[in-house]
Amino acid sequence: MQILMFKTLWGFQGTLEQAISDALDDGYDGIEAQPPLAQEEAERWRQQLNKAGLLYQAEICTTGSYVADRRATLAEHLADFEAGARAARIAGARAISCLGGCDAWPADRSAHFFTEAMAMADKQGLPVSFETHRGRTLFNPWITVEMLRRLPDLRLTADLSHWCVVTERLLDTEQEELAAVIPRVDHIHARVGYDQGPQVPHPGAPEYQPALDAHGRWWQSMWAQQHQRGAAITTMTPEFGPDGYLQAQPFSGEPVGDLRELNRWIAEHQRAAFSRWQHDARG
Repeated sequence: MQILMFKTLWGFQGTLEQAISDALDDGYDGIEAQPPLAQEEAERWRQQLNKAGLLYQAEICTTGSYVADRRATLAEHLADFEAGARAARIAGARAISCLGGCDAWPADRSAHFFTEAMAMADKQGLPVSFETHRGRTLFNPWITVEMLRRLPDLRLTADLSHWCVVTERLLDTEQEELAAVIPRVDHIHARVGYDQGPQVPHPGAPEYQPALDAHGRWWQSMWAQQHQRGAAITTMTPEFGPDGYLQAQPFSGEPVGDLRELNRWIAEHQRAAFSRWQHDARG
């Protein structure tokens, strides 16, 4: 099994061409970002990424950005997903990762959303996985397990950093839930959360070693499950980001770290971890 690393464009302010240059310089295999909805721009993305030899992992956020519009209807969420899925196909995406639904929805509405969205993705010929993200349907382990029970075809993008802050603990306390979730993971967002936040200031800091170790155990369990089902590749997007995730100094607002460096650090750390895991798995 091979690991593919994707550069996130969350927090990136430059052009597509600059993102491609940075991704190549930092050794990524592709880019993960929301697709441009205009057909001409989506086609340009496909051409430029293909020319650079980079893959594209599409991200779709329904009704809003990372936080959903609280008052948006089910129909509006589905319309956003359908438009995003069409744009993702035109842009040459290999797969879709979706932040969908709303944390305040009843379970029946969420199940309806996932069922319809999976059908829409299938119509575009793209696999879709749904992210475990605060503010969205899959914001905690227990509703996620309920959705997995109802929908056998539901696949996940695992960002368990969100669940650390939602539950206010590292998730090794939730072994039954992890056992249900991990086999359904197709894509990983590699950010390290802790009991009081979704992003540690730096994953290499010794005071956050327990959080880094916990996430590493979960990710290795995901690799093992994918290997067991015969997957040829596993995909990961280092996703340290802005928007309050990156801590800042009081008064000055000076960030405590550099996002590109943080994501490059976790990418290198996990490439090494994957190599060790492969070696151990071979016996």
